[in-house]
Amino acid sequence: MGEAGPGPGPGPGPREAQEPEEGEAAAPGGARGGQTGPRGGIRVLKRNAKRAGSRSCQSRSRVGSRERTWLKGDVGRGCVYVYGKDSAAAASSDLRLVLCTVDTQASEICDREGRKNLFLQLHGDLVRRLEPTEKPLQIVYDYLAGLGFDDPLRMQEEAANSDLSCMIRFYSEKPCQVEQMDRILLSGVYNVRKGKTQLHKWAERSVTLCGTCLIVSSVKDGHAGKMHILPLIGGKVEEMRRRQYTLAFTSAGAQAQTYHVSFGTLAECQRWHRQASTIVSMRFSVVDLSCYSLEEVPEHLFYSQDITYLNLRHNFMRTSGAGSLDSLCRFSQLKSLNLSHNRLGEFPVSLCEISTLTELNISCNGLHYLPSQIGKLLNLQTFWLDGNLLTSLPEEMRNLQQLSCLGLSFNNFCELPAICEKLVTLDKLALAGNLLETLDLTVLNRMSHIKSVDLRLNNLKRAAADTLEGNKSVAYMDLRDNQMTDLDLSSLVSLEQLHCERNKLRELTLSGVCLRALYANSNCLTAVSIYPVPGLLTCLELSHNQLQCVPDWACEAKKLEVLDLSYNLLLELPSRILRSLSLRKLMVGHNRLQSLPPLLEHIPLEVLDLQHNLLTKLPETLFVKALNLRYLNASANSLESLPSACMEEESLSMLQLLYLTNNNLTDQCIPVLVGHPNLRILHLANNNLLTFPASKLSKLEHLEELNLSGNKLKTIPTTIANCKLLHTLIAHSNEISIFPEILHLPRIQFVDLSCNELTEILIPEALPGALQELDLSGNANLVLEHKTLDIFSHITTLKIDTKPSLTADSALTSAFWSHGVAEMAGQRNKLCVSSLALGSFAEGVEAVYGMFDGDKNEELPRLLQCTMADVLLEEVQQSDTMFMSNTFLVSHRKLGMAGQKLGSSAVLCYIRNEVADPASNFSLTVANVGTCQAVLCRSGKALPLSKVFSLEQCSEEASRIKEQKAIITEDNKVNGVTCCTRMLGCTYLHPWILPKPHVSSIPLTVQDELLLLGNKALWEHLSYAEAVSAVRHLHDPLAAAKKLCTLAQSYGCQDNVGAMVVYLNISEDNCTCEMHGLTLTGPGGFSSTSTKPATPSCSSGIASEFNSELSASEVSSEVGSTASDEHSAVSLDGSLLPRQERRCSLHPVPPSSIFQRQPSSATFSSNQSDNGLDSDDEQPVEGVMTNGSKVEVEVDIHCCNGKGQELEHSTAEYKSSALVPEDDSRLVLIIRRQNSVNSNTVQRGVREKCELQKSLSTCCLYGKKLSNGSIVPLEESLNLIEVATEAPKKKTGYFAAPSQMEPEDQFVVPPDLEEEVKEQMRQHQEDRADQELKEHAVPLPEEFDTAL
Repeated sequence: MGEAGPGPGPGPGPREAQEPEEGEAAAPGGARGGQTGPRGGIRVLKRNAKRAGSRSCQSRSRVGSRERTWLKGDVGRGCVYVYGKDSAAAASSDLRLVLCTVDTQASEICDREGRKNLFLQLHGDLVRRLEPTEKPLQIVYDYLAGLGFDDPLRMQEEAANSDLSCMIRFYSEKPCQVEQMDRILLSGVYNVRKGKTQLHKWAERSVTLCGTCLIVSSVKDGHAGKMHILPLIGGKVEEMRRRQYTLAFTSAGAQAQTYHVSFGTLAECQRWHRQASTIVSMRFSVVDLSCYSLEEVPEHLFYSQDITYLNLRHNFMRTSGAGSLDSLCRFSQLKSLNLSHNRLGEFPVSLCEISTLTELNISCNGLHYLPSQIGKLLNLQTFWLDGNLLTSLPEEMRNLQQLSCLGLSFNNFCELPAICEKLVTLDKLALAGNLLETLDLTVLNRMSHIKSVDLRLNNLKRAAADTLEGNKSVAYMDLRDNQMTDLDLSSLVSLEQLHCERNKLRELTLSGVCLRALYANSNCLTAVSIYPVPGLLTCLELSHNQLQCVPDWACEAKKLEVLDLSYNLLLELPSRILRSLSLRKLMVGHNRLQSLPPLLEHIPLEVLDLQHNLLTKLPETLFVKALNLRYLNASANSLESLPSACMEEESLSMLQLLYLTNNNLTDQCIPVLVGHPNLRILHLANNNLLTFPASKLSKLEHLEELNLSGNKLKTIPTTIANCKLLHTLIAHSNEISIFPEILHLPRIQFVDLSCNELTEILIPEALPGALQELDLSGNANLVLEHKTLDIFSHITTLKIDTKPSLTADSALTSAFWSHGVAEMAGQRNKLCVSSLALGSFAEGVEAVYGMFDGDKNEELPRLLQCTMADVLLEEVQQSDTMFMSNTFLVSHRKLGMAGQKLGSSAVLCYIRNEVADPASNFSLTVANVGTCQAVLCRSGKALPLSKVFSLEQCSEEASRIKEQKAIITEDNKVNGVTCCTRMLGCTYLHPWILPKPHVSSIPLTVQDELLLLGNKALWEHLSYAEAVSAVRHLHDPLAAAKKLCTLAQSYGCQDNVGAMVVYLNISEDNCTCEMHGLTLTGPGGFSSTSTKPATPSCSSGIASEFNSELSASEVSSEVGSTASDEHSAVSLDGSLLPRQERRCSLHPVPPSSIFQRQPSSATFSSNQSDNGLDSDDEQPVEGVMTNGSKVEVEVDIHCCNGKGQELEHSTAEYKSSALVPEDDSRLVLIIRRQNSVNSNTVQRGVREKCELQKSLSTCCLYGKKLSNGSIVPLEESLNLIEVATEAPKKKTGYFAAPSQMEPEDQFVVPPDLEEEVKEQMRQHQEDRADQELKEHAVPLPEEFDTAL
């Protein structure tokens, strides 16, 4: 299909007409597509975008080269995609590409398209008609700017991407869905018979199902004439057995009537039956037409005169015309009307004529004032005006003497409306999210009828009262999320419940006469005064404050059931608190308690949280006196023993959940646990357990979850088979070598035995069907056979160690960083957390780590896990400054339809090699949205790099949400959906929820030890400092990540938790440079002289195997070089080599060579026979073991700048052709191979350039430019044994990567050949020294370390 676009002509004014190319539609009226409109020009290109479904977003950008040329002329130009009617029945949609400017109005596009209207759809949801003067391209640009794009050129590019249609889309006709239309109205001409008997005949009639009625016309054609109305509320609809596809509709009541309707198809009959069943099942006459993009009410709806509740929320209702809001007065029994989110702009005066209204919701309509006619709604009882722009209320509202609930939240009120004093029946006033700065108690006292006041999210700084007169009406007050420092509400003598969380309170004074609940968390309270003693108080929450002692009045509260004093500065706990006969739940974690008072009497305590204190022991009679205790959390203390559970033979303990993680408990505490036979959950992680007695474990028959990780256990007792109810076993980071007998348990679901010393697994014949996850990673000696893996194939998640990546980058970057990831589902049945970990990224010494938390959805985290790294790679290539921000914005777009209703928090960390900055080797760039965070450990201290985007923790974001008039519900969620203010996805909550991330960048230094990534659940239960200190001493990043998740779960986390630990090793120890001609010393600080031979294994992750028959073109795209010095072995010879200075990535040389490193090295197979002999050998080489029919060879690529230079190599028989590109830089590929141990002949390894030009495959090798990387140094010895023996002294090259020796992958030099090998080595080094002296005048080629 031909691509067409505007010519280079200038801005406004018509341009010369052009003939449309093939596939281009001419404009109506004879105008060609090349003409321009009066405002800069419109070009319409007709496309047929074939799609799999009616709402798919898979089509690519349709902008061609000519269009792009025109767009580049001005950032004010752009394109919009105009879709045809989106019908589910259509297999394809008519798509038109309209090129226009930001000044082009919708009317111009409509004229060019020959349409009457243009429609806009946001986020695949509501569709509204554009006004003729609205500018579509400007709407798109404003939308992109609202997302976070700020570069005009980038916005122009994004607007041209068809994927954007999942967020913003234009239609030439209003799209409709059959399912939506069915819920609004069903109609058709069918055979109808009236009555239950067969006296009446069947006749074709027009039948409509709308609202609450079945409407049957008296004539066949049209809807004229008499209409028979059949109310269906409380009636019934049945299928007729005697006649196919026929339904019987019957009304309710004694005078019930019945109509039989016969349909033509089964599908049609089912549609009518489904909708009618919904209507007849309703108890009230409710019609819900919300979220249908309606502009008018269907005319047939007015036949349903029994409607009492009408919901028109989230539409675009017109205020005048047929079926508009002016017509709603025709409903004679209408009591409740919801018109929120209709973009009205003004209050419809016609609503004031509906005198029957008792409830009216007109929230979020941009209202600036209310008309005086509002006083006519004399029966109005509930009036919701939230999310508007109101600053005052009219005096006429005093006539609403039945008004009991008034919602004015998220408006612009600066004080309590004075009109509320005259509304004597008003008892609930909601003013959350306004601009109040002072709580005037005097005005509130005059409103003696108001019982409930909601003043959340204002700017309240103080409470003022002119008199001491008490208020005897206010029983509920909500002052959350304000800025108050001192609060005295002692005048509110009738106050029963107070919310004042997240202020800055230092002192709080209340009246305790009627007080039943006090919530004052997250303040700075040092004193709370309540007088008189609150005798009715049942709940007291004072967590996250600065209290040093428990208030005396709290000890005397006789009905107190819940007391939360966690996260304070308590030094002791009064004995009166524990002796309380009413207290059921006591939370005193995260304090400074060193001991607890003894228990002398029985107490009804059921929940006790003592975690994160300084306790060394628990009261001896705790389990004896607290017989109702079901939950005990004493984690993160210094407990060394546990109190006895009973003093008699039979225990009466009811304890079910016991958390004792991170203490100093030993094996001696295990017998005490037997006294709690009802234990369901037991956490003993990170203690000093050496064994778990088998006889004790067998008695815990009700155990469902057991966590023994982080101890020193060597086995799990076989008596665990008696725990028939066990579904979770977590025992990672121990010394377990024998796989426990847990696969016989019928209910086992989750098993974590990672980071142990398992060697084998004994598997029963049949695995339990409930087993969902088995984690065996981190067991270095565990080898699973294929048969075992086949048995485990039905498990949803099986985690085992994989072989190291066969790339040079992975071996290289392992010296700088390593990572471990842990994800646990907790009490939920699905895991909604995903992680991204690429230790080798962008084909260089870089890394990307990320974590994504979907809260309740698992789709978006997985999508981001799969796509975000690719997006980052593209953005890095496009921009050096905005790449991270654009990565999030583009990923937000690429979520497509999945991101319309679902959302995800995300954090992304990019470790970049800063070659341009000599002072910094690596930099760390972190970006995040939502509640996922990253923390850097620098010099042992936690350094947060992220920003938490939530309403509770980010006041700036809360202010932005308020200004945009979003509704923040009482549970602190935006529109009741999420507490996050920035997320990826959730596009339907735009502009309140944005994808623009917080970005921070910091250079990495030697003091940087590790990087921690975690989701919301992790950081809610672990502080930054505790997380860092918990894993600093660990050497295994996987064990560290596991430990963080285990700690979070033991501290009370029941949600999905994810943790990633990245160990950083950015230090001079990683340097592989050879500076000033000196060989770098070994790890011990001296030149190595050991003679121990070393041979790399192909499983070390530094080589991949190629067949010798591969073409040169195939080889050229794969071969490369590797380098790593993480496990540098000492060399046999410490002599200096007269070669040029070699640099590593820590000390890079300014880039001057056109050659770069490729990501992997290669191992080629030679032409050997099946018995391991070379084709020229008659006998196998004694003492040399080979890989079956393959011998590993080294492939080096060298950059030779000098022309005509010759390179020498050893005497190995050279059968593979050496390939050199036809270029001045002379890229040389040398293949080394060993055929005979005793071979001492020398062969020229590099042919003359003219000879290489004869090879056809030379161009294949050099035809593809190497994308990145550097070159390994030139080696002149080709004897494999010599190379293998020299490997330990090399700081770079093939043998420098850490290897894991495997017998089948090694060359073994037996003892009887060692002397001969040494002699060969000595002779070879002498020959090489002589050769170097002869060629001292020849300049050596420029060499680079692979780490570049």
